[in-house]
Amino acid sequence: MDGLFEIPGAQRPPITGGSLSGNTHASAPLAVRMRPRSLDELVGQQQLRAPGSPLRQLIEGDQPMSLILWGPPGTGKTTIASIVSGQSDRHFIEVSAVSAGVKEVRAAIETARAELVRTGRETVLFVDEVHRFSKAQQDALLPGVENRWVTLVAATTENPFFSVISPLLSRSLLLTLESLTDADIEQVLREALSDVERGLGGSVDIEEEALAHLVRLAGGDARRALTYLEAAAGAAAVRDVTVIDVEIAETAVDRAAVRYDRQGDQHYDVISAFIKSVRGSDPDAALHYLARMIEAGEDPRFIARRLVILASEDIGLADPTALTTAVAAAQAVQLIGLPEGRLNLAQATIALAVAPKSNAVIVAIDQALGDVRSGKVGTVPPHLRDAHYSGSRSIGHGSGYIYAHDEPYGIAAQQYAPDVIDGAEYYRPTALGAEAAVKERLERIRVLLRGDTRGR
Repeated sequence: MDGLFEIPGAQRPPITGGSLSGNTHASAPLAVRMRPRSLDELVGQQQLRAPGSPLRQLIEGDQPMSLILWGPPGTGKTTIASIVSGQSDRHFIEVSAVSAGVKEVRAAIETARAELVRTGRETVLFVDEVHRFSKAQQDALLPGVENRWVTLVAATTENPFFSVISPLLSRSLLLTLESLTDADIEQVLREALSDVERGLGGSVDIEEEALAHLVRLAGGDARRALTYLEAAAGAAAVRDVTVIDVEIAETAVDRAAVRYDRQGDQHYDVISAFIKSVRGSDPDAALHYLARMIEAGEDPRFIARRLVILASEDIGLADPTALTTAVAAAQAVQLIGLPEGRLNLAQATIALAVAPKSNAVIVAIDQALGDVRSGKVGTVPPHLRDAHYSGSRSIGHGSGYIYAHDEPYGIAAQQYAPDVIDGAEYYRPTALGAEAAVKERLERIRVLLRGDTRGR
């Protein structure tokens, strides 16, 4: 739950000392109070909490190593820094990449070096949003990291291979944090509801549908989930009720509860309607269903995968750029995630919806598969068999093969298919979009290949 110590709207000084875990008084935000105090309290990120993991060694074994923590917001980056601060005997300094410059970075490292020389006490230097540092600022970190004057813990939501300089990456261990699952977020909320010392202490309860609404809105971000819960609890107190229902949750977070079960009928019904709307060339309906899925917290990678499939299944060569567009959108979503990824999904949805349609590709491959599965698997014609190894020619392999590039139009008239399916036409292009030109060319090719003059 990175950034939980931050009070929304407050300006943080560039450099601070001490532990991040100390601000747990009653007036602190719920997300701050519920910050995990140890790795065992950390929700999710099992791969980082395993016995013997680098993170365990750093925190429990006092092994000096610099870390770069890469992951989406609310997954635990700042929490890990807090745990390092609270559970080790190291001095702690924080540098904000938003407001610190080279001067502040060098000052922090010099302070750490002096502390090490004077007392032998090591320093953890936490850099939040390190991707915001310029190359010069990141260069200023190198002496401290290389000489182990500091144990660097740097957090970033951006791909460090693009945003962090190579020398700093090579001197640090990169740990990747995953988005929290719905189950993880639900666990965080239930613990906050029941925790007497730091949470709401059972003063308010929540209906299952309202809880599911908050989980969906959180989008894998624990900090956001706790902020929403605190707002909903406040709204319940104003109404003098002890149960948060869907109406209170909607009012508190100013977001309507989308009825959408990601494991049930809504998941399948909405994605079905989305695909059929794109196939039916209705971009407005498709965008509506896309918005419903995004708002309900559907995995954007799932939506992108469906668009990639549709690009070949329902468009194919009627618009050869459709697959490129869909794949690019899927890669963009994988790279940047939501909310920005909604733009890539919307662009691909609109492009595929207005594209000319053809199902000739899926019909062709399914018919070919049907023939193979029914036993129509003939031997490869001798002239097409591999003739590169010694002795292949003596058994007739490659004999009579005509090299296509030596022929007029680059097309060699010879039998390519096994006898059992010779003459089969699996691919029947339509006259829609760019496939019309493919249809015209294929008709001429078939005439050249086998003297086929039938109209197609």
